Amino acid sequence: MEDQGKAYWSATLRLIGGILLVWFLCSFVAGIIFAPELNSIRLGGYPLGFWFAQQGSIYIFIALIFIYAKMMGNIDRRFDVHEE
Repeated sequence: MEDQGKAYWSATLRLIGGILLVWFLCSFVAGIIFAPELNSIRLGGYPLGFWFAQQGSIYIFIALIFIYAKMMGNIDRRFDVHEE
């Protein structure tokens, strides 16, 4: 049973780490570090670097909330710790 608990937390931490990595890449890397390079591309009339910094990271964050909820539900069902 202890191995089951370790596997559950390992899967949970892997999911959280992946989601935080995507959020970091979209908000910090794309919105700040690579903004000058991305500004040569336009999205909806605005430079892509500006879009990531102002709007894109928010949209991605909201999408990640739903992705986390869905994937965490899958992990809970896989380890039989889900709620009915």
